Amino acid sequence: MSAADEILDIVDENDQVVGRLPRGQVYAEGVRHRCVFIRARDAEGRLFVHRRTPTKLVFPSLYDMFVGGVVGAGETYDDAALREAEEELGVHGLPRPEFVLKFLYDDGAGRSWWSAVYEVRCELPVNPQVEEVAWHDFLSEEEVERRLSDWEWVPDGLAAYQRLKAHGARGEGPG
Repeated sequence: MSAADEILDIVDENDQVVGRLPRGQVYAEGVRHRCVFIRARDAEGRLFVHRRTPTKLVFPSLYDMFVGGVVGAGETYDDAALREAEEELGVHGLPRPEFVLKFLYDDGAGRSWWSAVYEVRCELPVNPQVEEVAWHDFLSEEEVERRLSDWEWVPDGLAAYQRLKAHGARGEGPG
């Protein structure tokens, strides 16, 4: 099954499931769905940063400071966070990512999704999926801040990053 054929839950403005559609149709029609963003840190506290491959359906070749992706139909945010973190980092046996906050991302141009943001410590050697990650490294927060104006970042990841900075404390559960 291709990524475009994956079935996703369709949700309303209150994050209530109202239907299911294939991912390709969801993206083509700008239908609201669910995503997870996981900020991964290594043993030294540095952030995992990567550049997406040019074949990604959304935001190809842009930089991201989160791993993550869509929540599958019937999947919980928590389960999707662990699955996506392990898949994109190329590891098994990660601790369960800790939920931090949830927000509705909407770019005003037909891209809208509920976004649950998590954090996880990855002390395992990473081996990211070559289909997902073109380049990666662990960078200090200071280095990430320096790169914000130099690199082209995924806009939803920037929105999550800004919300994390403003949030500071732990949030409510993802529901």
